[in-house]
Amino acid sequence: MTEQNTQSKGREPWIHLYGLTLAELRTWLEEQGEPGYRAAQLFDWMYKKRVTSVDAMTNLPKALRNVLRERARLGTMEELTRQVSKKDGTTKFLFRLFDGATVETVLMRHSYGHSVCVSSQVGCHMGCQFCASTLGGLVRNLEAGEMVEQVLACQRMLDQQGQRVSSVVVMGSGEPLENYGATLRFIRLITADEGLRIGQRHITVSTSGMVPAIRKLAEERLQITLAVSLHASNDEVRSRLMPINRAYPIAVLLEACREYWEKTGRRLTFEYALIGGINDRLDQADELADRLRGLPCHVNLIPVNYVPERRFDRTPRRQVEAFRERLERHGISCTVRREMGADIAAACGQLRAGYELTEA
Repeated sequence: MTEQNTQSKGREPWIHLYGLTLAELRTWLEEQGEPGYRAAQLFDWMYKKRVTSVDAMTNLPKALRNVLRERARLGTMEELTRQVSKKDGTTKFLFRLFDGATVETVLMRHSYGHSVCVSSQVGCHMGCQFCASTLGGLVRNLEAGEMVEQVLACQRMLDQQGQRVSSVVVMGSGEPLENYGATLRFIRLITADEGLRIGQRHITVSTSGMVPAIRKLAEERLQITLAVSLHASNDEVRSRLMPINRAYPIAVLLEACREYWEKTGRRLTFEYALIGGINDRLDQADELADRLRGLPCHVNLIPVNYVPERRFDRTPRRQVEAFRERLERHGISCTVRREMGADIAAACGQLRAGYELTEA
């Protein structure tokens, strides 16, 4: 029926309810011999009341609840661990999926709202040298429903405090645009009026620079923010840090980014992880500014997370500020990312990697 069944090899056939749109759920119910209007009731339980069990759906007939138990799944994730930062309340979850794979999700608390960082794949094979997510390679893509469940798990936690998820960043483990279909479906689901109603302008999707997918996404004319992991001002350094640059050099990538802006009207964000002695010199800031001149964008400077297996040095704070000031002098909008969850497994993939190591 939908792409949600593509991962079902090796398991009994069932539908993941959080992977269906309201129209698709209506059709599926009718195929089960149930009235289609029940879909709206079911969505209310799923997204408004946010129940975790079919048994809680008391206004649905018993026969329908039996059908749901036998042929559908409301939740497929099990929370394994939860780490909460004593410094800023950042919460990092590790979930086990239906097939035993594990994935991370992070809830970040800001003065202006709460943001959920969602993973799009189990692991990653992009090979970025500063990232923990890629250490074990790619296991599989996540289904859209599994991505939705990550947001809902955080929302249920916030429900207890009378608060809500205000924004979503698809910046966890994986390359979202390699899992294009599920990522796009996920966006449609969480922005739907009958769903979580998170505005498109409050959604950010990160990419390492998959040029064909960026061009494809531009044609969708979504109002989301595209965050491009740049991390270097020239091809020599970027190819060393990010293997994808060998396929799509910076000039080609920035051409696709300009096309994205022209078709969507959305300013781009460029992520730039500062690594001591590699990409943090002031002449590299000048080179970066030259590359970005004339392209509506914002540069997000990130003091690189310490990953033991990588052994990269962090740029000293004074040099971080000097780099930022140099970019701003060139007229480039720029901020230094606020570090959150510094006292827990902060780097993306570290919590999962540590768990997998202990379970091995």
